[in-house]
Amino acid sequence: MRHCVNCCIQLLPDGAHKQQVDCRGGPHHGHQVCPTCKGENKILFRVDSKQMNLLAVLEVRTEGNENWGGFLRFKKGKRCSLVFGLIIMTLVMASYILSGAHQELLIPSPFRYGGFPSNPSLMDSENPSDTKEHHHQSSVNNISYVKDYPSIKLIINSITARIEFTTRQLPDLEDLKKQELHMFSVIPNKFLPNSKSPCWYEEFSGRNTTDPYLTNSYVLYSKRFRSTFDALRKAFWGHLAHAHGKHFRLRCLPHFYIIGQPKCGTTDLYDRLRLHPEVKFSAIKEPHWWTRKRFGIVRLRDGLRDRYPVEDYLDLFDLAAHQIHQGLQASSAKEQSKMNTIIIGEASASTMWDNNAWMFFNISTDGEPPFLTQDFIHAFQPNAKLIVMLRDPVERLYSDYLYFASSNKSADDFHEKVTEALQLFENCMLDYSLRACVYNNTLNNAMPVRLQVGLYAVYLLDWLSVFDKQQFLILRLEDHASNVKYTMHKVFQFLNLGPLSEKQEALMTKSPASNARRPEDRNLGPMWPITQKILRDFYRPFNARLAQVLADEAFAWKTT
Repeated sequence: MRHCVNCCIQLLPDGAHKQQVDCRGGPHHGHQVCPTCKGENKILFRVDSKQMNLLAVLEVRTEGNENWGGFLRFKKGKRCSLVFGLIIMTLVMASYILSGAHQELLIPSPFRYGGFPSNPSLMDSENPSDTKEHHHQSSVNNISYVKDYPSIKLIINSITARIEFTTRQLPDLEDLKKQELHMFSVIPNKFLPNSKSPCWYEEFSGRNTTDPYLTNSYVLYSKRFRSTFDALRKAFWGHLAHAHGKHFRLRCLPHFYIIGQPKCGTTDLYDRLRLHPEVKFSAIKEPHWWTRKRFGIVRLRDGLRDRYPVEDYLDLFDLAAHQIHQGLQASSAKEQSKMNTIIIGEASASTMWDNNAWMFFNISTDGEPPFLTQDFIHAFQPNAKLIVMLRDPVERLYSDYLYFASSNKSADDFHEKVTEALQLFENCMLDYSLRACVYNNTLNNAMPVRLQVGLYAVYLLDWLSVFDKQQFLILRLEDHASNVKYTMHKVFQFLNLGPLSEKQEALMTKSPASNARRPEDRNLGPMWPITQKILRDFYRPFNARLAQVLADEAFAWKTT
């Protein structure tokens, strides 16, 4: 088929004479013939005998045998237009289907550099370093985020203007006892004088066939701990003391706690420290008993389970208690005053900051928690030693995101989540105090990233309200990573541990880092520079206060 070059247009109203207008608009009355088309095979349009207001009617004429080959004889420009149109339609439909859950298309607006106006995790899931195209798109997104910086800076300024480090009101001991009657009935006021760890003997009323761990919640709710308790069960009866026809078991609490923070190297410190022959840790590295399990919390979003009683927590130290008991029994009456040098440690990285469970107490103080974890630890162990490992909170947050995010991880997704978290935190600060927002359970659960965990100054000041500064050893991950030997010697000195042999020290200091970033997370690359700048602005006043409290500018993380 080919087009008549000068297309004929016919208007055929009822009762009117035929009028023909050629392509140039010239009138031809009656049955005049278009000089170009010469009257061949005209197609006239009439619908229900009514006049149609046709702007243009393309007249075609047949020529020879029509087949699919005619399609190929379209002019090149029209073929390209048709193909391009089909491609655009296909892309639009595919984008709409794939993004149906977000109710918007993935086709980027030509008027915005950012590419995708919605969650950036919807981007292609390939590794950012895999293709140049993705790198280019990501760079463009970074440009867009830079343009958004002034509005985010206003949010940070709003938060900063409301920061006030106030002194908390401490609860009375009697108030603590009312909240934990059973715990205060189990743990005594005084411990054995010849044990560095806080230990005591309590009567065991069971028989030699009794399973002491039958109801332990750590065993019931986690299969991976059952083998550990199987070994303890077999050795249990052989580690009892017997006097006056009664049986006694040695109970112990930790001598020291590694209390935080998550993604700051606590696992590496734990793995190295437990190689020291005088150090024994709990059967589980992170029991999370003080902060979660004693309230029946496993994951807060899953609701509450039965509370883990204090006896379940004490069971975790039975292996260490057995060794301490053996040491005490081996000492002759002449050496009873000799101190047992074994110390027990516990390394739950939630201990310093996680007080989400305070909402279960029936007391409110203007949105601030009436009790904190440290209040209860101090009530039983006023002389406890506390180790804190910190790192640049900006890098900590990104590491935390990479470790805990399940899917769609990217620098873009992290940026969006940081922005959302800042907005949520500002909304809280408009109505409540800094402490109330930091410990706000609803806010913490709504946060897409754990922004609050990096507010080290807030937590440390609250711990210093009940413990003396000399009871803390506060380390930086950056220093630990650059000089492991120096860090470990500081820990040994703080815990009054004996010296190691050359071989033991080499094993401890030359081991590879524990819990390092996974290869797939390393491949995602760093956060965007603009995201880093935003977080530095947010954390700056908190870091400055921390450096002031510790009298060490290294904790300001001005250069890392």
